[in-house]
Amino acid sequence: MTDFLAAAVQLTSTSKPDINFSAAEEQIELASRRGAEIIGLPENFAFMGEDDERLELSSSIAEKCSRFLITMARRYQVALLGGGYPVPFGDGQRTLNRAELYGRDGQLLARYDKIHLFDVDLPEGNTYRESSTIVSGENVPPVVDVPGLCKVGLSICYDVRFPELYRHLIEKGAELLMIPAAFTAFTGKDHWQVLLQARAIENTSYVLAPAQTGLHYERRHSHGHSMIIDPWGTVLADAGVTQGAAIAPVDTSHVARIREQMPCLKHRKPALF
Repeated sequence: MTDFLAAAVQLTSTSKPDINFSAAEEQIELASRRGAEIIGLPENFAFMGEDDERLELSSSIAEKCSRFLITMARRYQVALLGGGYPVPFGDGQRTLNRAELYGRDGQLLARYDKIHLFDVDLPEGNTYRESSTIVSGENVPPVVDVPGLCKVGLSICYDVRFPELYRHLIEKGAELLMIPAAFTAFTGKDHWQVLLQARAIENTSYVLAPAQTGLHYERRHSHGHSMIIDPWGTVLADAGVTQGAAIAPVDTSHVARIREQMPCLKHRKPALF
């Protein structure tokens, strides 16, 4: 059983990758100084801008992201999640949205390409069509044993609305669900926290949710509130709406205790559904 500190970084990323990397490193350094051993960066941590510019820059962004994550993990001796960045797709017209988790030695532990794409017309007037510029990933989200810490399941943003995905991660042994996001301000105010708590409660697992916050460009405004939530659904840390990080302890023995006290995972009747 392991007890360690985790950090969910919160950023206001822009269309300037170098500025974004500097902001991310600042928060990684601060979190590591406070003792965090696993750190998550939000979706779009390296670039948050218009679709055409993202496609044009995707090759260079992807290369820089991999180098950045490896360097940061080694420099600060942390397990580090890059919560989502553009990777060129073969048709030259779209990208993948990829999250990668690295160990403290800079070795790649897990990779996940976002499978659920945000195609939504919101009542406040904004329309989102991720599928027009992003390709859905083809592989199920991975669960990986982070050495010395815990078993982590990966997902990205809109995935949080699909509970069956998290059942898969739990069945594969996940104790900590990482949900990096760039949740819109409009949906976030009503849905973000309740969805995260639901995923924690129904799966009796920790949730680490790094988030984007504030105004990025034009009308693109993110909700913020990076959170760490325990298996009972208690919000242990909330980063609010400014750049920073939510930092809290993760205790795998607490996961075991809650699963013993509330054994709903054992009581499932999957054969009936």
